[in-house]
Parts: sequence; C-alpha cells; structure tokens
Amino acid sequence: MSQRLRTQDLRNWKQKPRRKPLLLDGARQVGKTYLITQLFGPEEFNNVHHLDFRVHPELAELFQETLDPYTVLSNIELYLETKIDLHHDLIFFDEIGECQSALDSLKYFSTEMPHAYICASGSNIGLLKSFPVGAVSFLELFPLCFEEFLMASHNGLLLEVFRERRESQFIFKKLFATLLDYYFVGGMPEAVAEWFDDSNSLHERVENVKRVHEEIISGYQLDFGKYCGRIHPSQIDAVFSAIPRQLATNDNLSVQRFKFNDIVERKKRYVNFLKPIDWLEKSKLVRKCYPITGRPYHPLQIKLRVNMFKLFFFDVGLLCHMLGLSYLSQIKQDFQFKGFIAENFVQTELSARSIYPTFSWQQNQAEIEFLHTSTDGEIIPVEVKSGGRTRARSLPSYISRYNPSRAIILASKVGAKGAKPVETWPLYEAQFLAEL
Repeated sequence: MSQRLRTQDLRNWKQKPRRKPLLLDGARQVGKTYLITQLFGPEEFNNVHHLDFRVHPELAELFQETLDPYTVLSNIELYLETKIDLHHDLIFFDEIGECQSALDSLKYFSTEMPHAYICASGSNIGLLKSFPVGAVSFLELFPLCFEEFLMASHNGLLLEVFRERRESQFIFKKLFATLLDYYFVGGMPEAVAEWFDDSNSLHERVENVKRVHEEIISGYQLDFGKYCGRIHPSQIDAVFSAIPRQLATNDNLSVQRFKFNDIVERKKRYVNFLKPIDWLEKSKLVRKCYPITGRPYHPLQIKLRVNMFKLFFFDVGLLCHMLGLSYLSQIKQDFQFKGFIAENFVQTELSARSIYPTFSWQQNQAEIEFLHTSTDGEIIPVEVKSGGRTRARSLPSYISRYNPSRAIILASKVGAKGAKPVETWPLYEAQFLAEL
C-alpha cells in the first residue's frame, strides 16, 4: 500500500475546527479515490461513506428535490442504510463532476455544516461550467513524484539518504539508477504497483507497465470524446499526440515552444488550438512553461506571452511510452532526446510542489530551461543537463547579463552544493527547488 505525501495536507484540513468541504482535483487515475478510501479515510475516521457518481449515476436523485444539507444527509443515510456520525465519519463524493447538483450542494454544506467532514474528488473539475467559488478548499493530486516512487519501493535507507541529500558517488549511482526506472515507469499508481511487484520477473514487470500505460492513454482518448463539449475530439487528440512527436523530431537540444503547424491540416495559428490546449490543461494532462526574453523580474507572469509556451506531459512515464522508448533505452540513455525527458521530469517535480506555471529564458541562441522564483522573490536560473549534453555558453551568458546571486545546474552527476554563484545538484533533487 503506497503512501502519498498529500495525506498530510488532508490531515491539516481535518484538524481545522471549522472547515469548508475539500475538493481533491487531478487527472484521471492518479489515485484520488485510493488516497481517500484506502489511506487517509481509514487512518483518520471511524467510517468512510463513499458515493461514486460515475459508477452510480442514480445518486443524483438524492439532490433533486433540495440542496439543504440536512435533507441531503438524511437521503444519503437512507441510500446507504446506515447512520452517519458527523464528528467521526467522512462523507466522500467521488467523481462529483458527474453530478452538478451534488457539486452545488457543497456551498450549503460549507455554510450550514462547517463541522462536517465532506470531501469530494473530480477528474473533470476544470471543465465544468459552474462551480461553488469560495465554498470549498482545493487540493490537487498528481502522479507519484520521485520521492513517492522511492516510498513505494520500500527501500527505507535509499529514501532516507535522498531526503537528507547525502552525497557520494555510490549514493548517486543508486539514486540515478532509480531515477531512470522512474523515467520508464512514471508516477501513475497502477504502473508503480506493477513495477514494484516482486512476484514477477523484470521482463514481466516491464510488459505490465507498458500495458498499464497503453490502457491509460486509451482511456484518456476515450475521454476526449465524452467530455469535449463543443470542441472536436480529434483536435484534442491531435494536440495530445503532437507533444511527444514534436520532442522526438526537434533538432534543438532543448524543449522548444509548442508549434501549431503540422497538427491539423490548414490550421497553423494559436487561435486554432486555443480551446483544445485549454481543455488538456484544465484536465491536468499537460503543463505549460512560458519562455521569457530579456531581463527577468518578479513576478515573471508579467512578461509571459499567452501564445508562446512549451507543453509538457503531466507524467514522464506516459510521455516515454508515447515516444516508444523501451526500458533498455532508458537504462542505457542511448537516444538523442534524453534531455527532453529530463526537462519534463523537472517540470512534473515542480508541479507536484504546486509551482505552476513555470518559466524558462531564451535570448538569441542562449537558453535556460527554468527560471525559479524563491520565496523572497529572487529569480534563480536553473539549467538542466542530461548525460553528455552541454550548452556551456547559455548559463554564463545569463550570468554576465543579469548577475544573479545564485544559479543551479541539475545534472547527471554528483552535486557540488554551496559553490558560488553556480551550484550543481543531481538531477533527481529537482524537488528541493521548492525549498529555496
């Protein structure tokens, strides 16, 4: 049973004397239901009353006559044939986006039952037309990050040296080998579970992970048609499929801004793809990184251009699957665009720490993969290197122009922390940028 870091955030929500209903957002199959019903719920409550609106659409009848929370609560008790203890039980509305009236009821639970423990989840929350603004607390769940992948491995010693950021050549080899496994598996809970199933051989685990990835991608493509609204599903699928294709065919050594030509015939402008890209972003399947030109300053959002961005997948394992990368290729790192995988990894690690959107820097031929803003507003250039990939002039160019007090290189080698102004961190330590 894999633990999740979000469990502590859920505990913090529970400990509030008066609380709004909690809405757990996130892409499909990232483990929202498992987190509530198998981890947080049983650990913190006497009972978890689970109502799944996708599996049981008839649950909408409980909200038809009124949204009064006491009447709704009575209806739920009748439906489940059990009494609910508001002081010790959790009520869980799963896939609440399938029932608009249930979503609307959260407003009344918030104002009239702040002592109750009401949690809801959804995979299409960002696509809904109406929402009880201000009446819920938000929490987003992501695929397992690298730290959670280590947690799932049940290798407590390796997790300990990672968290303490210990450094030696031996530790680096162990953690970097695990990172390459993570590139292949990614953080989708079902894929991670298959990978750490010790009852199977390595070959069986590899094949099982590939099968899980294929099923997840197919499920998302079916969702394109089910939840696309007025957007043609083929356009959503075209953008979704273009992301790995653009990475694989890019001759540059860095992820470039997303190009709108050659996706759909006779459509070559941002305005033609605004809606499908927005749909994918709201569904949490893609993440944007905005290139900044010229001198960066805080807040970086001021300098972004809405029609210029990089697109990253929300899970590095699914990206590698769509690129057709084998496990052996990941271990050998013998393919040309391995730097793109490293950048996508850093993006997902930052997203998992609620750093979004992200920003990069481009000036003439010089490029810095990420600009990270520290808690005190300092803008820190972060260069990502993978394998033998180098771009020696980019970071020095940035430093000579803007004289930052600190710069960081995430590289496939043992780190050199504390150096001024440029520090080198092992690539797998990307999450610790959030602590700056």
